[in-house]
Amino acid sequence: MTSKKVIFSGRVQGVGFRYTAKQLALGFDIVGFVKNLKDGTVELSVMGEDDEVSEFITEIVEESELASLIKEHRIWDIEPLENCRGFQIAN
Repeated sequence: MTSKKVIFSGRVQGVGFRYTAKQLALGFDIVGFVKNLKDGTVELSVMGEDDEVSEFITEIVEESELASLIKEHRIWDIEPLENCRGFQIAN
């Protein structure tokens, strides 16, 4: 089991990024959330088996319609997400 935080920059707010990420998450055995940050970036926090988390992030960054909107992404290991069910859009 692994937990990751990813910060996406580029044209990632106001373009349906969070909603698309939530739809993509349905295809993976993961839990977590995605939210807009005040500085114009988007934060993704996700937990699941290593391969599921890795494939989900790769799907967003390389294969989805979001890929062309992302200028940069940074990934960190984080503590396991507590009380997280499903994949949500957070405020």
